[in-house]
Amino acid sequence: MRTTFMANANNVQRDWYVIDAAGKTLGRLATEAARLLRGKHKPEFTPHVDAGDFVIIVNCSKIVLSGKKLEQKNYYRHSLHPGGLKVTKAKDMLKNNPEEMVFRAVKGMVPHTKLGAAQMKKLRVYAGAEHDQQAQQPKTWEIQS
Repeated sequence: MRTTFMANANNVQRDWYVIDAAGKTLGRLATEAARLLRGKHKPEFTPHVDAGDFVIIVNCSKIVLSGKKLEQKNYYRHSLHPGGLKVTKAKDMLKNNPEEMVFRAVKGMVPHTKLGAAQMKKLRVYAGAEHDQQAQQPKTWEIQS
């Protein structure tokens, strides 16, 4: 009798992938990165196991936002003190901190649980073309736009 294969921490094979964000739409980039982090591209995907791969996103300062999002989209943070709401427009976030913009987009697409937190630890985001993970010999992952 055949049984369904269930991945566990002992038999997970992880790879490193580099995604070039230059000219890519933020949402499509984030969905593909979340898919790689979760391991949904693998045939042995198991929902309750962190079987995903490591993802490096480079050139975040060159991403594209569709429509009027560059002027209309806001990013919020709060200091937890009265009147502590801070609002940042997307164009300012893209100019000053593009890594945070991409990180937040990907974080919104993984599970909001301990498993999702563990998967987010495998994400590296860089504003420029250089990254520190050359020793891992990452493979290039292409996104169809």
